[in-house]
Amino acid sequence: MPVHSQFRLLGQRRFLPFYLTQFSGAFNDNLYKNALLLLITYQAGGLMGLSINVVVNIAAFLFILPFFLFSGIAGQMADRYEKAWIIRRVKAAEIGIMSLAALALWFGWYELLLVLLFLMGAQSTFFGPVKYSILPRVLANDELVGGNGLVSMGTFVAILLGTIAAGVIAGAEQAARITAVAVLVMAVLGYLAARKVPDTRDEAPEVMVRFRPLLETWRLMAVARERPKVLGAILAISWFWFLGAAYLTQFPNFAKTWLAGDETVVTLLLAMFIMGISAGSMLCERLTKHRITLAPVPWGALGLTLLGIDLFFAVPANPEPSTWLSLMTEPVYIRVLLDLVGIGICGGLFIVPLYAFIQYETPDHKRARIIAALNVINSLFMVASAIAGILVLGVFDLGIPTFFLILSLVNALVWVSVLGLRRRAAQSVDN
Repeated sequence: MPVHSQFRLLGQRRFLPFYLTQFSGAFNDNLYKNALLLLITYQAGGLMGLSINVVVNIAAFLFILPFFLFSGIAGQMADRYEKAWIIRRVKAAEIGIMSLAALALWFGWYELLLVLLFLMGAQSTFFGPVKYSILPRVLANDELVGGNGLVSMGTFVAILLGTIAAGVIAGAEQAARITAVAVLVMAVLGYLAARKVPDTRDEAPEVMVRFRPLLETWRLMAVARERPKVLGAILAISWFWFLGAAYLTQFPNFAKTWLAGDETVVTLLLAMFIMGISAGSMLCERLTKHRITLAPVPWGALGLTLLGIDLFFAVPANPEPSTWLSLMTEPVYIRVLLDLVGIGICGGLFIVPLYAFIQYETPDHKRARIIAALNVINSLFMVASAIAGILVLGVFDLGIPTFFLILSLVNALVWVSVLGLRRRAAQSVDN
């Protein structure tokens, strides 16, 4: 393995335990969320007299709400206290939450499961600022792009595997009880990995932690605005989450309505998209030559636009009933898959250098709060993505391919913006 290969980090204690911790957390989040939604849909048949659609949207709201409430506090804590200490406490809390979830799943207490979904969101909120602010503490500058690429790849692969696992378990006879055991086991494994994360010795006693949920979240925006280039990178990343959320949300109906596909087609579309992001994330280290640079970002943005436009024209006019196998073997569908893989690759090229740039450009004593601000803005953009989908698909009834086309055309404006950001960033990090 080359001396500078990012994969060598997976053999080092300063990185591997953290990587396994975040991988297990992302897997468990998606296993729990998707299993809960499937159980509510196919077994509970709605809760508290509400329809399934209403309950599903309540569940999504409960998971994202803590990011708005607690991100300010989470960022302050991650800047104030030693980061490995926080990671271990957060993962210990996950064991407690998943123990209650296991009981609720075992006995069918679905209302409690929704409350625990809020607590899982809170746990993710407190882990988020540590997840990206710890990397500059344990990696050298020429390792940041590669390390972020591995974290990005691991996160998206965990999302894919957690989603698939939830679907497989949902088809079992004792789905709820199998899920109960699975989420608890994954929480324990995550905690065991967290115990091996080395101390970073980066406490900052001067940082005050104030329990004022909404006010401290609002104040994060002021911290982010202190560095315009960093704020530009934050907005660019949040746009990608807007775009990614739009694609992922529409995949089930896109597969059913526009590709005449069965359930396996949805999984294949998700897999192609995430495999592309993972590949793009891994390419960043080679393309940047271990430097902190935004050079790949405009190319990623351009690819997102061009491939998104091509996807609009690639959708067959009169699709025949399809499965995952027919999508991979029939030319009319292969173009769709290649576009999705390409969009994923460009997404990886787009976000990984931006994350590394934010970490490099922010001071140690404020880095976690800026990452927390990023998480809040990401959440806002994902909510806006859902609203955009409702307007385009529900109110204007334009169809999913047209929605994808509109997103791609809007992304052309983002491409112009990141070209300017690339030039400004070059003044501080490119040699």
